Amino acid sequence: MPIRRFRGLLVLLALAAPLAAAAQDYPARPVTFVVPFPPGGSTTVVGRIVAEKMSETLGQAIVVENRGGAGGTVGTRSVARSAGDGYTLLLGYTGTLAIGPTMYPNAGFDPRKDFTPVGRIGLAPSVLVVHPSLPVHSVAGLIAYAKAHPGELNYGSAGIGTVGHLAGELLASSAGIKIVHVPYRGTGPALTDLLGGHIPMSFSPIPSVIGHVATGALRALAVTSAERSRLLPDLPTVAESGVPGYEAALRYGLVAPAGTPPAIIARLNQELRTALASPEVRMKLANDGAEALPSTAEQYAADIDREERIWSKIVTALGLKGE
Repeated sequence: MPIRRFRGLLVLLALAAPLAAAAQDYPARPVTFVVPFPPGGSTTVVGRIVAEKMSETLGQAIVVENRGGAGGTVGTRSVARSAGDGYTLLLGYTGTLAIGPTMYPNAGFDPRKDFTPVGRIGLAPSVLVVHPSLPVHSVAGLIAYAKAHPGELNYGSAGIGTVGHLAGELLASSAGIKIVHVPYRGTGPALTDLLGGHIPMSFSPIPSVIGHVATGALRALAVTSAERSRLLPDLPTVAESGVPGYEAALRYGLVAPAGTPPAIIARLNQELRTALASPEVRMKLANDGAEALPSTAEQYAADIDREERIWSKIVTALGLKGE
């Protein structure tokens, strides 16, 4: 072997040795899960459920840290700028990794380049629900009603740029109808007005409406995931109800800063999948409206890429811009 190539090989081995040792000893101290929203929301609940279980097999404490601000971009950006050593992870979320980069021009991160996906946690579909006073009993009936009353059908959401908002816009563009968005400051106020008949429909999280559907206070038409939800197995999807290809569900996952060693990513993915196989974890996620949906790191990377392409088009078409 030429001496120059031999020296180059020695340099590479010297650089790789500390990384291999670090991965082998990982984790040697507590790990931080950053949730890029204030405490109390579904993202925090999901983060704590997974962190608690993963800490058992990792052999180290996992600290859940809320870093809210600017629709989740503040906390997400902070993780993108963290060291790629496996000790700072981000609870990935459709709103921040797929919607935020287009909605917030100064987000300060690229969902593809600045993170290394660890794996998917789960899927949280919404339910298209209507007030009983609206004379429709199916998605097909809703579309027919909207075409007969263009611009007269309102729907509420937890706010501009949320998946509940964009789910309605996706339905409108896919079905060729015109419906009017009414933004609220959170799911609670929107649900209050829906129950009171002040708005006729919404795309709402399953836990917030399932009890009202059971009592007949609301009528459920379909779920927004690509496949039927295990939480509401008898309810059809929007796609199978006459809008082929429709999907508007939240995805949760774990991502690490770019440059995190593959051995650490593999370890984290293994422990995440072990946690998601736990019946206890699956039950807790279901109570929060999410279905455990483990994946490889590569599968979650493909999810992030696909979702960003879909939602960026809708955000751009609507001209939505955050601060």
